Amino acid sequence: MSRKQALEGEFRMGSNELTAGIEMRQRGIIGPMAAIAQTGTLELAELKLHSLEDRLRALGSVMVAYSGGVDSAFLAATAYRVLGDRMLAVLADSPSLARRDMEQARAFAEAQGMPLRVIETSELDKPEYQRNDANRCFHCKTELFEGMKALGAELGFANIAYGMNSDDTRDFRPGQRAAQEHDVLAPLAEVGLTKLEIRTLAKAAGYTLWDRPAAPCLSSRVEYGRTVTREVLEQVERGEESLRQLGFREFRVRHHGELARVEIARSELQRALTMEILDAITMALRKVGFQYVTLDTAGFRSGAMNEVLGNVVLPVEILSRRGA
Repeated sequence: MSRKQALEGEFRMGSNELTAGIEMRQRGIIGPMAAIAQTGTLELAELKLHSLEDRLRALGSVMVAYSGGVDSAFLAATAYRVLGDRMLAVLADSPSLARRDMEQARAFAEAQGMPLRVIETSELDKPEYQRNDANRCFHCKTELFEGMKALGAELGFANIAYGMNSDDTRDFRPGQRAAQEHDVLAPLAEVGLTKLEIRTLAKAAGYTLWDRPAAPCLSSRVEYGRTVTREVLEQVERGEESLRQLGFREFRVRHHGELARVEIARSELQRALTMEILDAITMALRKVGFQYVTLDTAGFRSGAMNEVLGNVVLPVEILSRRGA
């Protein structure tokens, strides 16, 4: 058996597992692509890419919920390559989107030449979003998908897709429920592409954002139960920009009222552990309005605010392996 035949057989096996996994997720059980997600080989990723292209081609046209992150950018760029002007990237502008992320999203779309439409969303005006409970992301995505549905009806797009990958089922993501309720497609997950494989393909395609750290909305930095306001989001954004100016690359400023809890990637954490840098971090975050500043010794991990849900505390050795 040739290497290509072996890979194709492995991909078919993975696709069957994915179909089963989707059915399991619909019943509230998680389990897609666990076996082949660990390979991360370029050859297997390329086979999945071919399947993604076929899937997009079969749609005929599609609007992509685009944030400028690696996943949605890769999906949008692939859709544009396959469908041309029969695709449209839709970027939601709201106070929860950092201005830096907005600029980067615009720049990538312009570099690829793909059509982009920016729409304003008003989730921050809704009490159910402001109260910042565990369903905040559901309300945000509902606002986005309803706006995209209205735009699609106006422009003649019947399909909406977003950048969920096959790894995203492993974290608490209420936005997936909003996608299901609005019939939003997840082509990356459908073909079993993992985060690692998407980054590998993005790098092979020459996309400069292939290794960009994940950048979820600013509201994800605010502790559950604390009201999300424009002032709170601006405080987080200014605080994170100050850490970026200090030379850190992957981090979060978590908002706990008067206290800022700083998470820095473990690969960069050693640099933070000097009095000079600690003083610089403290000064920068007090300048944006925090009274107290603490450094989280577990380091950066994606979705850290979700650790409190259900009063589940994860061991540090597990947290250290989590990330975008």
